[in-house]
Amino acid sequence: MDSDALTPPLPTRTLRTGHRLTELGFGAAQLGNLFRETTDDASRDAVAAALDDGLRYFDTAPHYGLGLSEQRLGRSLESTPRDSIVLSSKVGRLLVDSPETADRLDDDGFVVPATTRRVWDFSRDGILRSVEASLARIGTDHLDIAYLHDPDEHWEAASTTGVAALVELREQGVVGAIGAGMNQSAMLTEFIRRTDVDVMMVAGRFSLLDQSALEELLPLAQQRGVGIVAAAVYNSGLLSSEQVDRSAHFDYGTAPAEVVDRAVAIAEACARHGVSLPAAAIQYPLRHPAVVSVVTGMRTSDHVHSTVARYRAEIPEGLWEDLDAAGLAADPARVATG
Repeated sequence: MDSDALTPPLPTRTLRTGHRLTELGFGAAQLGNLFRETTDDASRDAVAAALDDGLRYFDTAPHYGLGLSEQRLGRSLESTPRDSIVLSSKVGRLLVDSPETADRLDDDGFVVPATTRRVWDFSRDGILRSVEASLARIGTDHLDIAYLHDPDEHWEAASTTGVAALVELREQGVVGAIGAGMNQSAMLTEFIRRTDVDVMMVAGRFSLLDQSALEELLPLAQQRGVGIVAAAVYNSGLLSSEQVDRSAHFDYGTAPAEVVDRAVAIAEACARHGVSLPAAAIQYPLRHPAVVSVVTGMRTSDHVHSTVARYRAEIPEGLWEDLDAAGLAADPARVATG
């Protein structure tokens, strides 16, 4: 497939490194058999649908299926011109051969044989080995973005040898942009404050139900010219359906009653404006100028098409004004300019 054969991309936003990310990105964790098995064919079809629908940003990690996600994503993109897409993967968890566990399944949420195990490593050597292995699994000679992956308990190493190794790889052109991806905003803020990063992925902390990233992370990112990728915008499923499922999870656990009640109130406001709750969930983070993309997990071609439809849905300004006025969800556009 040549670049002329691709459909036009969705609207993009640009990192300070020059990388152009489509406002909607493909999260490839499910290609690693997250929670249940999928097939090579379904993975290829999902990636093909994403390309057909204009997505050009794809995110994966060694953690996802012990390398399976990277392998499937790479095979699915092998006929796509490399310079037409943006690829990100992650570092910090090395995959080490583990023959003693090969007869059982992975115990970290992915339905794959545990032929390898994850070992935390934010040393220079660990970062270099991780990137080299990711490049081999994906079948490419560079990553457009490399994120330090969930360094919550490893700040000292990640913020020193980890960042330094990524800076080295960025200078060599092996990696284009560097940053960190986490389920919290406080440490991401410290990375921006103290290190030379280009882009940060914040999962679950900038959504219709959780605006904690608006307090420090997003203002600092905007000030320093650091891009923000918003992930987990459905907050583990609570915002993924038009009607709120009171048994759905929030932040990877049972949703507290008050959070469910707020989700219901947001869904009711959306309904009054003729908008679906999931569409509002996807488009909400994009209202902040520091946000360059919203990444959601996609397993099938149908999932891709429905997600793109949510991204494309018309949402009246009145919805954001009503949510803001009711104290349900601060309008990022107002906060960023106010």
